[in-house]
Amino acid sequence: MRNTTVLVSGASIAGPALAYWLERYGFDVTVVERAPALRRSGQAVDFKGATHRTVLERMGIWAEIQRRRTGKTDMVCLDDAGRERAVISGEFTGGDVEILRGDLAELLYERTADDCEYLFGDSITELTETEHGVRVRFEHTETRTFDLVVGCDGIHSVVRRLAFGPERDYVRHLGYYYCLAGAPGWGHDPETRQRNISHAWNAPGRLAVKGGAKASQMYMFAAPELDYDRKDIAAQRRIVAERFAGMGGEVPGMLAELAELDDFYLDSLGQVRMKGGYTKGRVALVGDSAYGNTLGGFGTGLAVVGAYVLAGELAAAGGDHTAAYARYDEVMRRYAKIAGNSNAGHFLAPETAWGIRARNWFLGSRLFDLMVKYADNAANDIELRDYEAAVAAGR
Repeated sequence: MRNTTVLVSGASIAGPALAYWLERYGFDVTVVERAPALRRSGQAVDFKGATHRTVLERMGIWAEIQRRRTGKTDMVCLDDAGRERAVISGEFTGGDVEILRGDLAELLYERTADDCEYLFGDSITELTETEHGVRVRFEHTETRTFDLVVGCDGIHSVVRRLAFGPERDYVRHLGYYYCLAGAPGWGHDPETRQRNISHAWNAPGRLAVKGGAKASQMYMFAAPELDYDRKDIAAQRRIVAERFAGMGGEVPGMLAELAELDDFYLDSLGQVRMKGGYTKGRVALVGDSAYGNTLGGFGTGLAVVGAYVLAGELAAAGGDHTAAYARYDEVMRRYAKIAGNSNAGHFLAPETAWGIRARNWFLGSRLFDLMVKYADNAANDIELRDYEAAVAAGR
């Protein structure tokens, strides 16, 4: 497999995780990332169950994730008078172990930077598949040809658009938008790992959350697809301020601080629905580009498992992408059902006052416990193949 060249688009989580396994199996890996450097910001991500832990242990990063893990956060839902109405437990939102996205990205990058080529500050503009590879045109780097191309570039994947078709054909708008602003991690302290508390206020179709020890905010609101400039942050701040005007509790104070908070991010809640599989020709998708469901709770776990499976199938097949891609599609289409049809917007920001009351009741009910148990079981609903043993046996 040496000299089999693979271009990976995206250097967040799925991309470096895939690069790690591919390089370990002897592939020649290049990672392209549009950001000018590794992005060390972002909120906390989590892992749950034996499947996620097994992959992370085989990567040799489980102990370091444990060392850098954050404290979990309980979200306390209050009314305008400050009375507690419900609690969303940190055990539910934080999985078995939680780590800041930036810390995880750094761990993965450190383990791949010396052996894989990284092209920061660049992006793919054109893909042309030929008999012997994929000719890739970049925004800045000269055109090159790779044996395989893998899109690990998120729910708004450029690779998916170029290889499969327009985003509107594969990403379903879930009727909500969310905004993150301020310090990552909701006040998590990786040193003390203390439990944290965030406070939340609901109005029909709206949720505002204020973090704990650090200045961090999250907003979620129901809306049809909006037309706005993704590069105009000032305009996006105004959208949030307008949507949450008139809410009670501490929301007016939060909005007054919003303009000063860094790391502002606004996007829609979307669900990726691929038609026929996650591969096409010599191109494959991993992570949110393939089976993303915004804030669905399993995105990071799916990304690392998907990277493990794709790289392993390629190695076990001796680099035969046709056979490997077919197996990857088969395995991940079953496992990715864990992302399902869940809509975090309906759960966190019900569109009616009655819906908010019903959600609050549900959080304290036996039904909620059953939902958590189902999610725990689904996170482990895959038989992980020992690809290194398979590769060794085939030699």
